[in-house]
Amino acid sequence: MLDLTGTSSIVTGGGSGLGAATARALAARGARVVVVDLQDDKGEAVAGEIGGAFVRADVADTDQVVQAVETAMEMGPLRSLVTAAGIGFATRTIGRDGQYESAHDLDRFKKVIEVNLVGTFNCVRLAATAMSRTEPVDADGSRGAIVTVASVAAFDGQIGQVSYSASKGGIVGMTLPIARDLTPVGIRVNCIAPGLIDTPIYGSGPGSEAFKEKLKRDVLFPDRLGTAEEFASMAVELITNTYMNAETIRVDGGVRMQPK
Repeated sequence: MLDLTGTSSIVTGGGSGLGAATARALAARGARVVVVDLQDDKGEAVAGEIGGAFVRADVADTDQVVQAVETAMEMGPLRSLVTAAGIGFATRTIGRDGQYESAHDLDRFKKVIEVNLVGTFNCVRLAATAMSRTEPVDADGSRGAIVTVASVAAFDGQIGQVSYSASKGGIVGMTLPIARDLTPVGIRVNCIAPGLIDTPIYGSGPGSEAFKEKLKRDVLFPDRLGTAEEFASMAVELITNTYMNAETIRVDGGVRMQPK
């Protein structure tokens, strides 16, 4: 098992939802966590709660991500990264009127790809570079582990999810080649494809609860949405279990999404 005590970790999107739960779980294992987010108030709150550090960064910005990596390295040898930052827009590929102008906005498509896919790879390539300079921790030559975050939308993309599904499918697709690339330096890479997780993205109040009740229709068991803590538990396992590598795991209660 990879011992995280005294090490540093980076969690992107760590200010809320899946990222915040993962940051807390890694801190509980002894890691000093750098919370990366664009929401200053939420990121600083989580970092303060777990004794970590907050770095405001756009995951697709090289200089800002390097700053997060350097901050982590000052806190201890960097051994883990979880890329939980992401965005999504619901837009169909074409409009209803048959006009070119009503087709899916190309800049919006590019933005989702930039943040979710390019941003994930940017964080992986830079964090892995820093990890490669650390000393191995065991006889196998292990230096650290990376967990990327896709979505069941990579496989079961719904109507209007083309940009989101494309970005998440790209994350799944690059898992194996990145793992192969990082083999010489002893860094493992795995991907989680979460299903319907109950996070602040769904809002709050009666309307939100009714929406979430409808969402869970395709979950096999248990009959509910997942929790951020259940996601975080898998992320920690993939980081600490030293024989887990190059895998994509659905954490979704057996859901298979319908077209809409």
